Amino acid sequence: MTTDPASPGPHVDTDATSADDPGGHATTVRDVGEDGVLAVLLPELPVGDRTLVGPGDDCAVVASSDPRLVVSADMLLEGHHFRTDWGTGIDVGRRAAAQNLADVAAMGADPLALVVSLGLPGDTPLARVRDLARGLALACGPIGVGVVGGDLTASERLVISVAVHGDLRGGEPVLRSGARPGDVLAHAGVLGRAAAGYALLSAGRTGGDGTDALVAAFLSPDPPIALGPVAREAGATAMIDVSDGLLRDAGRIARASGVVVDVDSRAAGEADLDALGPVAAELGNDPMEWVLRGGEDHGLLATFPAGAPLPEGFRAIGRVRALDDVSGIEAPTPTVDGLGASVLLDSGPVGGIGGWDHFV
Repeated sequence: MTTDPASPGPHVDTDATSADDPGGHATTVRDVGEDGVLAVLLPELPVGDRTLVGPGDDCAVVASSDPRLVVSADMLLEGHHFRTDWGTGIDVGRRAAAQNLADVAAMGADPLALVVSLGLPGDTPLARVRDLARGLALACGPIGVGVVGGDLTASERLVISVAVHGDLRGGEPVLRSGARPGDVLAHAGVLGRAAAGYALLSAGRTGGDGTDALVAAFLSPDPPIALGPVAREAGATAMIDVSDGLLRDAGRIARASGVVVDVDSRAAGEADLDALGPVAAELGNDPMEWVLRGGEDHGLLATFPAGAPLPEGFRAIGRVRALDDVSGIEAPTPTVDGLGASVLLDSGPVGGIGGWDHFV
């Protein structure tokens, strides 16, 4: 998004129709071209508390208190990560921001800025693009994060690529590799709710019947971003964003740290099973499967030294054990990525990690 935002471009009537009005004759990105799309996008995007130079030059300039930057990137592909008939452009924008902000939080850093690139089919309604920008703003604006630039290109389907930058503020990053035997496994956020929302949407249920919160949990998750730096300051030894399922992401901490993570299913499900139970019964699902293997909630899974008080917002859901502290336990069946051998469930074999894998 490097075009000069002051350039007038073509006249764009963005209020004539709604992006979600299938019967309307919405103005499309093909109708207005790149300058017209930018004229709609840029006014909606948050500047950010530490943005020195925003969109309009070849690069943005953002102030950081630490010479080290935390950097990550993520992509969302229409039909693979989201469906335009399930949610609004606002939902997609919020989701794109949330999953990237959660990655920065999982390193114990404060998010600074997003750079967002869009691949747009020519028939994309301009109002949907505007709503996508509004969704980014809803996720980023309240926490002072700017959307400071990016790129536009034509595409066969809607693609969103987000690069996120974070500030450690002088602290050390919390890696996946720092868990030690005896540590407490703790989680902040929700578990299984996004998976329940996905199941509802897949069954043709779009909310409005008491399930709105679960549908929203999938369409536009709300991670506990502020708790990432809090966990770092409280002495977290390892941390990860739970995007692919609790057991799968616990296995990633375990493998990186050379330990075994023992998940307590009762503790893991305690905060969410009441909300999940009725919907699971209606759909014929096991709510505990959503809790353990669902993913997409983008909560924070961390380990803390034994005896250390957990920061507010985190709850204990297991413990870390040494590799030689599992004698007499039948080894779980390893998964393709080897995570199964590093995770126990209620001190026994897992019986399948499950969770999300892009290629399986």
